[in-house]
Amino acid sequence: MADAHVKPNHDYHLVDPSPWPIAGAAAALVLAIGAILWMKHLTIGGVAPGALVFGLGVTALLAVVAAWWRDVIKESTYGGYHTPVVQIGLRYGMILFIASEVMFFVAWFWAFFDASLFPGDAIEYSRAEFTGGVWPPKGTEVLDPWHFPLINTLILLTSGVTVTWAHHALLKGDRLGLKAGLALTILLGAIFTSVQAYEYAHAPFAFKGSIFGATFFMATGFHGFHVIVGTIFLAVNLIRAFAGQLSKAHHLGFEFAAWYWHFVDVVWLFLFTCIYVWGSWGAAIEG
Repeated sequence: MADAHVKPNHDYHLVDPSPWPIAGAAAALVLAIGAILWMKHLTIGGVAPGALVFGLGVTALLAVVAAWWRDVIKESTYGGYHTPVVQIGLRYGMILFIASEVMFFVAWFWAFFDASLFPGDAIEYSRAEFTGGVWPPKGTEVLDPWHFPLINTLILLTSGVTVTWAHHALLKGDRLGLKAGLALTILLGAIFTSVQAYEYAHAPFAFKGSIFGATFFMATGFHGFHVIVGTIFLAVNLIRAFAGQLSKAHHLGFEFAAWYWHFVDVVWLFLFTCIYVWGSWGAAIEG
């Protein structure tokens, strides 16, 4: 009987049985139950276990993700399963994933423009009463787009340059340039997140009870989450670079991280232009 783990003589990857899909589903279920218990403040025997159950779900899900991706790295780096044909399919998968992320942000932009372009719509009488028929709503104090938002724009644009530098360095066999470019990109991503956290802490409006705040924090907050994910994505590739797992001919993981980072950059340019600059015209600016 042939060994099931011997790579067959063809270009396709027939994945071996894995425990991670069902383990990931179970972890996601625990996370969802914990989130419901936590948000609804439900108790069991007089104890509110929501936060604990949610934390266990998050921990389990992260462990499954790490183990699953570890196996994928082994299959690609040491198993030889990621042939050129398989890589084409993976590229299509990443393209579709980014396309789904584009539509995710389209939803938040749609919510913002629906509220900002039609603040006094007669059909939306409760909105018109709340906003005073203008945007930003009457009495709303907004953030200065030419202060921290502009700084963060410059930070992300610079990070796009550094990740491209890292990519070109890899293609030229410059290992030092690859590591330096990745490290700088990760540092810039961390600075961006820190600046945005400071901005949120000092924002003159809140998420609750404000259509301006709700649309602002949902759009920019989810973008900030994507920056954190992208930073982790790049950090994993930096670790792999130090381990010697990235080469000129085989670096699909890094390529996907770079695509994702450029996507994050482009979304921020739209957020800065539409929400920070255009969306704040005519309102009082903080400070």
